[in-house]
Amino acid sequence: MEVTALCIRQLMTVLLLLIVQVDFSCSQTADEAFPQVVPNRQQHFEHDPIEVSCEGLEGLTGWRVMKKIKDKDVQTCSAEWSKSTGPCKITNGYQTSDSGQYWCERGGKKSNIINITVTAGSVILESPVHPVKQGDAVTLYCISKPTSTNITAEFSKNGHVMESRSTGNLTIESFSTSNEGLYTCKISGVESQGSWLTVRAPSSHHAPQLSLLLWIGLGVLALLLLLVVVLLVCRKHQPNIRDTTTVSYSCQSSSTPQTVSEEASEAAPIYSEATYALVTKPKKKKDDESLHHPVYHTLSLGRD
Repeated sequence: MEVTALCIRQLMTVLLLLIVQVDFSCSQTADEAFPQVVPNRQQHFEHDPIEVSCEGLEGLTGWRVMKKIKDKDVQTCSAEWSKSTGPCKITNGYQTSDSGQYWCERGGKKSNIINITVTAGSVILESPVHPVKQGDAVTLYCISKPTSTNITAEFSKNGHVMESRSTGNLTIESFSTSNEGLYTCKISGVESQGSWLTVRAPSSHHAPQLSLLLWIGLGVLALLLLLVVVLLVCRKHQPNIRDTTTVSYSCQSSSTPQTVSEEASEAAPIYSEATYALVTKPKKKKDDESLHHPVYHTLSLGRD
């Protein structure tokens, strides 16, 4: 009984550890998507609305969106500290006041840093805000404002022309470290600002596979726990033979069978046959007068 209880406790401990590990792996992967930016791109036209949010990071609310503008001190995205928790909504973006680094803070914790660029130009490059997972496909869009009928865009990396596309977009099928760099695009001779594209840490690439393996392990351990419980229930309802079995042993000298419990039989050695002998010893009679009174006899002596 004690062994079964110990096994159950150990299985429950392993289950809890695996659940924590799965939760940590999943939360770590999800947290890489913060801060969230709407529209989801690094570059934005001036006067366009921008929203930066940290709500949901680590499953919590009340995060503050912080920003660092060039040549300025770190400050909250919101003008007032008391109202700085929750999403940061920029109704009219300006190049001088809104271009910079953004991140989330709460209770001393800090998220990843992202870059937002607000431009007064007429062409922007739409690219991912966060690092790209290795092996994923990435599509870059070259957007002009106002919209031009000539959408042929020329894409460059680190100052070198890659290729021109009449569709206005360029897709990198399998992004890797060799694709990292500073990207720009050009429409009708007007070039966009540059945006950095980097690869996400390799450990995150294995996070989904790790989560899958952990969930499989949880399923196997749950089945083992169920099996232990079933065995425990069956053992509990099984009749106790030691309490119900009686064994009869007969002695050769007696015709009456004697019933003894198995526990008693285990305590003392049992013999299949026993021989008894009856030894009688004559007792002295209390009323035997010869023992208490003298007996006189008369002897006659003959004379010659």
